[in-house]
Amino acid sequence: MQGRSPDQESVGSGTKRSSVSSGSRPRSQKEFFYKFVESDGLTAKLVDWFESLTEKCALKREAFDVPFELIDLQKFDYALEGISFQQMIRMPNAVHASTSDAVEATAYLAIEDFLHASVKGLWEAFWSQDEPMPFSVACLYNSNLKFYQAEKAIASGRLGSLSATGILLNNPRHPHGKWDHVLELALLRSDIRGLTVGSDRRPSPSVLGDALFYALRMLLARSLSGLSFFPDPSMVFVLLVDSQYGGVVKVEGDVNKLNFDVNNVYECAAEWVKNHSRISVSPIDRIWNKLGNANWGDIGALQVLFATFHCIMQYAGMPKHSIEDLAADHSSRLQTRRVERQLGENNVNGNGLFRYQQRSVSPEIVEVQEDSVKVNSREPMKLEAGSMLWLEDSDWQKGYQIKEVISTGELTYYIASYVEDPGKNLFLYVGSHPSQLEPAWEDMNLWYQVQRQTKVMTIMKQKGLSSKYLPELSASGRIIHPGQCQRPSSGGNCDHPWCGTPILVTSPVGETVAEMVHTGQFGSDEAIKCCHDCLSALSAAASAGIRHGDIRPENVICVKSGARHPYFVLIGWGHAILEDRDRPAMNLHFSSTYALQEGKLCSASDAESLVYMLYYSCGGVFPELDSVEGALQWRETSWSRRLIQQKLGDISTVLKAFADYVDSLCGTPYPMDYDIWLRRLRRNIHQEDHGKEIDATG
Repeated sequence: MQGRSPDQESVGSGTKRSSVSSGSRPRSQKEFFYKFVESDGLTAKLVDWFESLTEKCALKREAFDVPFELIDLQKFDYALEGISFQQMIRMPNAVHASTSDAVEATAYLAIEDFLHASVKGLWEAFWSQDEPMPFSVACLYNSNLKFYQAEKAIASGRLGSLSATGILLNNPRHPHGKWDHVLELALLRSDIRGLTVGSDRRPSPSVLGDALFYALRMLLARSLSGLSFFPDPSMVFVLLVDSQYGGVVKVEGDVNKLNFDVNNVYECAAEWVKNHSRISVSPIDRIWNKLGNANWGDIGALQVLFATFHCIMQYAGMPKHSIEDLAADHSSRLQTRRVERQLGENNVNGNGLFRYQQRSVSPEIVEVQEDSVKVNSREPMKLEAGSMLWLEDSDWQKGYQIKEVISTGELTYYIASYVEDPGKNLFLYVGSHPSQLEPAWEDMNLWYQVQRQTKVMTIMKQKGLSSKYLPELSASGRIIHPGQCQRPSSGGNCDHPWCGTPILVTSPVGETVAEMVHTGQFGSDEAIKCCHDCLSALSAAASAGIRHGDIRPENVICVKSGARHPYFVLIGWGHAILEDRDRPAMNLHFSSTYALQEGKLCSASDAESLVYMLYYSCGGVFPELDSVEGALQWRETSWSRRLIQQKLGDISTVLKAFADYVDSLCGTPYPMDYDIWLRRLRRNIHQEDHGKEIDATG
């Protein structure tokens, strides 16, 4: 900690000018700082800007990035598992809801306690348990912008003008604090949750204006300071809290780019915010429960703790114990804890936490949500972003966190990450219970999507099929359901409606062609590449006697993450044809003529479906089809008039030629010649740099 002693003169805490000069800093910057004293002045200059951002949100564009990614918060959560944060005095249930000073006073005391517990727990866990904590917590008195302990401010009648609570560096020489000693500020406002904008739960312009004012004041103080507390003085965090909810505002920017016009401070500050700052705003989430106690493990509290962690790191440098090191012990800590407590089977409840059985005289009290255990026999699986789901396969139990829920209208599936490898996204499919499968179309769709597709992909793996254009089976097994499993020892399932529900996990993850068409991202280059990649997948599968049978825009994805060039993968193999008795899916728009007529596939059927998909994806129009007869009539008319070839010919001559080839092959016993068309398509693929990349598809 050498060179970081706060017992040096620095920027003053109040509105009066300091008697100590900062040396090289221009006088105008100091004067600007001392005149920049009202948050309302800055907010008024940003009203129009806030309105323009609101309009962007209405157009489905995020006004601000989030300060932390969910995966980083999860890793931080794992690192905090072994850390116990002090329980505090309860936060009152309604801030400023009464004219009584007692309610407001208790709220500020609670915020002080919360910040003190946060910074103390983080300091001892990551930096040092032996060295004293070099921070204190105090409330900001708005009239003179000085800091006071909450109890002293309340006793001296200053409660009405308290506006924020800050974490500061300890400095006995400056009991009222220095602005360049402030690590972090928390603004206590009434009803933060009610002052949010839109579905993304961002704070209102008035609250955000306050946060930006205090953030800029902290940045100005650090730039003027002669101290070297903060190696990177261009980033600050401001917390927004009320009696139940909270969020984080992160502001970054070089204040040297600010126009220090002392006669127009708020206009200049607003211009800097608009043009030279980067603002990140977290969603508003719950921090305190209904009793007013801090939910230290919830996402809202994690965001606040993570912001405080970064503030400490700005001052104290990298911690002695990194997040990665502490998080790496996550699995071993759980296993050790289970062994020590002689806990029951590895079942999880709806919140992703183990439900423990007492097996020894040493009890462990764990709260179990009753509504997560008593599940109606007809209740479907309910998963949302952030949910944890555990899978029991033949080797071990694997945990997955849901990142995104995708609904196609017919089916729902998920983008998730494996807890041991959170950086890699996977497709996760939850099937229908094997003993409760009903003849309803939705249940049959689930069965094909999960149970049947698992069988097909397992066979493909056993036969050694390898192609980057085919999906890869990552895991399959049964869900570990909430509550105690009463599965008979002889096998089978217990009475719980989720017991035995199958799960399939595949990779890679990408955007479907249907989504690309909807957003206008599927052009001529994508069409040629899609045709090549799907034919490559069909060729590899055909070599093992497997045909797809359900090619449509929802079953082809474009993979961009981690790839040198985007490529397409043919997914949805639940209706694949493995033997003569198997029947393909019936789709009036995309099924082949032979499939609609005979109920089975010929050699060219998948290629014909691929042509229909490309025709549609390139702007071709399907008529309203309500019967097999109508679908067959449309096919006959379109092929005879060469309408499909003409549409694809507008995109590419090679696609037109491929459609002609498929037209000549349909209804004949002749096999597809994949190799010649893969070579022709490959010559027409435009990529920036082929380099020495080898395509092993022939």
